[in-house]
Amino acid sequence: MLNKELEASLNGAFARAREKRHEFMTVEHLLLALLENAAAQEALLACRADLETLRKELDSFIEQTTPLIPVDDESRETQPTLSFQRVLQRAVFHVQSSGRSEVTGANVLVAIFSEQESHAAYLLKKSDISRLDVVNFISHGTVKDSDNDDLNSSDVGGDEPRAEQNSEDKLENFATNLNQLARAGGSTH
Repeated sequence: MLNKELEASLNGAFARAREKRHEFMTVEHLLLALLENAAAQEALLACRADLETLRKELDSFIEQTTPLIPVDDESRETQPTLSFQRVLQRAVFHVQSSGRSEVTGANVLVAIFSEQESHAAYLLKKSDISRLDVVNFISHGTVKDSDNDDLNSSDVGGDEPRAEQNSEDKLENFATNLNQLARAGGSTH
């Protein structure tokens, strides 16, 4: 169900968490691992993410908030949190319901947004990345246009009649003007 690349990302994240003696594997650990996952990385870059800033903020948050396993306790293992498990379950469910068979890092990235109380989701939103941006990239290959949010000087004034003309042309291509048809005494059949 999970593709090999995602499995490798998860295994690497668990190995790093164990090495650092982190008691829990969190959603933040997961997002940090996804920064190295090609599918998730491609989606994040398409959404104009600053991967290095995200990495630094995640590292800092994890180091400050994750409890450590005591050095003298060799029997305890790093445990995934419930939110970590929910994210993976949600990603699997969404992929299955869409008729696909493999979960990628990008699918897990989408599932992180549902954990609204997580710092990982907060950092994505802070980076101006929305769930819709990622879903649009996965579904349609749509790259987030950073210029769409800003109003350019060329958008003010002079271009309005041309934009209005374009919308009228599109409407004429796909609809019948019943007022014109009635004036002409015609029929829609």
